[in-house]
Amino acid sequence: MERTIEEINKKIENGEANVFSAFDFKEALRNDEVPSFEEVDVVTCGTCGVMSGTSAIFNIIVFEPGEFKKAKNIYLNGIPASVGPCPNELLGSVDCILNGTSHSKDNPDYGGGFLLKDLLNGKDIDVEVETIEGKTINTTTNLEEIVTAHMIGTRQAFNNYTAFVNTGDSYVKSIFDAKPFEPGLDLITFSGCGDINPLQNDMDRNVIKEGAKILLNGAPGLVLGLGTRASDAKPNLMLSADIKKMDSRYLGGYRTGMGPEVYDSVAIPIPILNEEIYNNLLFLNEDIPLTVADIRGRHLPVSKTNYGEMWNGAEKRPNIDVSKCIACDECLVEKYCPTNAVKHSISDNKINIDLNDDCFGCGSCARYCVGNVFTINTGSTTINVDNKDYNVNIVSRQSDRVRAKEIIDQLNDMILNKKFMF
Repeated sequence: MERTIEEINKKIENGEANVFSAFDFKEALRNDEVPSFEEVDVVTCGTCGVMSGTSAIFNIIVFEPGEFKKAKNIYLNGIPASVGPCPNELLGSVDCILNGTSHSKDNPDYGGGFLLKDLLNGKDIDVEVETIEGKTINTTTNLEEIVTAHMIGTRQAFNNYTAFVNTGDSYVKSIFDAKPFEPGLDLITFSGCGDINPLQNDMDRNVIKEGAKILLNGAPGLVLGLGTRASDAKPNLMLSADIKKMDSRYLGGYRTGMGPEVYDSVAIPIPILNEEIYNNLLFLNEDIPLTVADIRGRHLPVSKTNYGEMWNGAEKRPNIDVSKCIACDECLVEKYCPTNAVKHSISDNKINIDLNDDCFGCGSCARYCVGNVFTINTGSTTINVDNKDYNVNIVSRQSDRVRAKEIIDQLNDMILNKKFMF
């Protein structure tokens, strides 16, 4: 039996489409209640995680026309962006490309992901332009005043990833942890949302291909094609969408031992056109192998585990008991929280700990809090290295299934409300 996109669009228009979120579909599969091929028209999938290949293209009005001929350098809240490709001679505006992983010349912990979130939250940003004439022009702008703001993700929505342990005897600076990663085979860090990931559910890319419609950080977007470093075994996507239509909830900065990174959220619908596409959905977290590599190099695999070990039964957000706070001179949780979600203060001899919506559920707070104010069951797994078993604690998650579920649910609602068509 075959269906066409036109037939599914017609069912959506008529309010007759059977649309399942990947969360609901996988839960039904786990409980042996999965709907049949005939009962499913669309499954909405999603992921959220650190996606280094994120960039933004801006056109920013800097000054009145004629004030300078051409910009040589531009800084946004101190973050360098690449001027061009269009020179905009004498027009007073600058085209530039900002990398999500670039960091401020004034604050090494502030990077492109944090800037994008600030813009989406309506904040003004500082703009500094150095011109070819030797002038320096300073101004401020915001997302409303920026003429063009478009995201191009050169490598996003990757088909899960790799877990890392440190088999060496020294700390290793890496993008895969909030601070230099400790030695010893008792800690593991990983990325990937497992069985809800879009590409994991369409490994053959029967429907997730160039021109496919998506949600990127809540904004309607498109698949431009395969992303950089993509392969059949580990595909990822090149994506694009209008930043002005994005939701700040879904993207932001993420600090690591190698400087600031950026996280994004992606949702992609899978139209069930035939039984092959349907059958490709019939797997769970524990069916997805996960390579464990040495954090000193991704080319150094040491063991394997699976995404069931990473996610099944794990808590997604920390619990907080303020009464356990011992008022450290320096709060290590606030210092190392990758998304700046924790704020610690003392007023009127009362300790205040605020965990805001920027929380990513990474687990760093429970790892670094001396007083055990923060607790979260992130789980553990057993790996075999050199024919010896090690139980390793999951201490850093760079993907967030909470945000992934939120953007999946958003896409689900848009389809059911006829606001998203194929």
